[in-house]
Amino acid sequence: MRCCHAMAPTVEGGDAALLPEFPRGPLDTYRARASFSWKELALFMEGEDALRFKKTIFSALENDPLFARSPGADLSLEKYRELNFLRCKRIFEYDFLSAGDVFESPLKVSALIQCLGMYDWSLAAKYLLHTLIFGSVVFSSGSERHFAYIQKIFSMEIFGCFALTELSHGSNTRAIRTTAHYNPATEEFIIHSPDFEAAKFWVGNMGKTATHAVVFAQLHMPGGQCHGLHPFIIQIRDPKTLLPMPGVMVGDIGKKLGQNGLDNGFAVFHKVRVPRQSLLNRMGDITPEGTYISPFKDARQRFGASLGSLSWGRVTIMGMAVTNLKLAVSIAVRFSATRRQFGPTEDEEIPVLEYQTQQWRLLPYLAAAYALDHFSKSLFLDLVELQRGLAAGDRSTRQAELGREIHALASAGKPLASWTAQQGIQECREACGGHGYLAMNRLGVLRDDNDPNCTYEGDNNVLLQQTSNYLLGLLVCRVQDGACFRSPLKSVDFLDSYPGILDQRFEVSSVADCLDSAVALAAYKWLVCYLLRETHEKLNQEKRSGSDDFEARNDCQVFHGRPLALAFMELMVVQRFHEHVHRSCVMPSLRAVLGRLSALYALWSLNCHAALLYRGGYFSGEQAGRTLESAILTLCSQLKDDAVALVDVIAPPDFVLDSPIGRADGEVKGGRSLLGASRANGISAELRCSCGSGTLCLLGS
Repeated sequence: MRCCHAMAPTVEGGDAALLPEFPRGPLDTYRARASFSWKELALFMEGEDALRFKKTIFSALENDPLFARSPGADLSLEKYRELNFLRCKRIFEYDFLSAGDVFESPLKVSALIQCLGMYDWSLAAKYLLHTLIFGSVVFSSGSERHFAYIQKIFSMEIFGCFALTELSHGSNTRAIRTTAHYNPATEEFIIHSPDFEAAKFWVGNMGKTATHAVVFAQLHMPGGQCHGLHPFIIQIRDPKTLLPMPGVMVGDIGKKLGQNGLDNGFAVFHKVRVPRQSLLNRMGDITPEGTYISPFKDARQRFGASLGSLSWGRVTIMGMAVTNLKLAVSIAVRFSATRRQFGPTEDEEIPVLEYQTQQWRLLPYLAAAYALDHFSKSLFLDLVELQRGLAAGDRSTRQAELGREIHALASAGKPLASWTAQQGIQECREACGGHGYLAMNRLGVLRDDNDPNCTYEGDNNVLLQQTSNYLLGLLVCRVQDGACFRSPLKSVDFLDSYPGILDQRFEVSSVADCLDSAVALAAYKWLVCYLLRETHEKLNQEKRSGSDDFEARNDCQVFHGRPLALAFMELMVVQRFHEHVHRSCVMPSLRAVLGRLSALYALWSLNCHAALLYRGGYFSGEQAGRTLESAILTLCSQLKDDAVALVDVIAPPDFVLDSPIGRADGEVKGGRSLLGASRANGISAELRCSCGSGTLCLLGS
């Protein structure tokens, strides 16, 4: 499986080569109306190095025949997976990333995954599971004895997967049933699946191609003591023949609703013996004699530190979901700017983007794409900081607290991003009418490919409980011990003013005063404090009624814990994006449009909680709700002329976007783009004479 070395073409030259002008076409009208330079915004949001890196990737894909689009080709499952593996292998040959880049240039990793995902999520998932998930866990959870695997990962001498989920357990990681019993006589672990329900399941890359797996199992000592879940690196196939190793039953789970180029699989272990050194031992180790040792004296600290490996997947999924949303709004906004329907007179039709309803349907999701993109990137960097600390041997209380804080943010961030993307893609599909339902326009594929983001690496509704439990735990410490609300990333520091915030009320009297994300920030802080108090009181009420802790927490989720976690997460996104766009280094020419994006996302998200704001007394009277709604529509109207330029910043080249109605030149008018794409998809149309004497082929050759 070792690959040869190839070099991707690099992008040279100035801004003209890096950010060329778009082809002339129907979108020119809206581009001329933009209040800002899309090139300046692209450089602000991404930076020149990142833009150049992405351009290099896109150019390599477009010019390589292996990545050629095949309109109308309906590959079999086996052929698709074979092609996807060859494409993944080619990505390594291009050498876009080195092993050191994963930690030295983390945003480069994120950019590569985003670029590959824009092309095909099966390819991106295959690559990231091998490098970022499998490779990073080996690096961050292992020690020097495991670092030899890193080079083999990047040379594809081995191919990896991350095996945590089991057939009967996914979100409840503590209940994983695969076991690892240590035998001091042979200095081996015996990896075993007690029954088929304990089979590792849904594991990406495991179905056909993985040779090694990071397998999570319950670590049992010779005396019977269990030290909980620990990761092991285990060979599951022969790298030369891809045949299963002795004692390993491994296979493919079959066709899915989407991402079918990725081979998800299962594995059952029957008393598989692996060396003691197979344990990834940064969190805990076993001496040859069978003594368990750990740098963490407290099991809670050890578990908190180990959560980083789970957070990698969840933070990565946030970025994947945001990328899907970017693609969908790019297609829908460009189509809406060229699609003309109705008008003030019978002789004049106007673009559907001019209609308030279309703006209200699409532009909040455009704002969400910007806000969530910034948050996911910043959280990714926070996670890198955590992993660097672990690699450096930092065992401080701050490090453990940072692990718990990132776990809480990732556990709510994934649900917020994946649900927002799923709802946004569907809205974009409907906003494009019948054309949005055509497979060639890609919105259906985006919807299906984004769908699993809502469930893998933890079901969204279950994950939200991690975040609400984190917040409730901090409140209990405050009530019982008088502890301050403090966290390494300062996510919860505002809660130190908890009583005073609850006394605040909405005092904005005009729409003009509401057009700032600072208004929503204040409202969100009140909302989180209110929901935290209500959830805490509800939990105590359930316990006083005789419920045990499990029952009490179960009965507090739907209208308490769940909205608490989501409101807290929305606040975090709003706050980070607000701070980002109001920095002093922001160019004056970009401040207005960025401020409107920030305010629109904040107010649109807040409006979903209007009932709670009224119920808790933060809103009073009809005017508060009306002001909020009017502000949202005003911001949509203000951003309408900037929408196409905002999409130009986040949309990939046409070859990658692969949607006839989302082309950069806007050539959809009259159906030229659609008709050409239909022909490429092998569709022919015939005009039959009324007499039935013959046919005239319009689209066939």
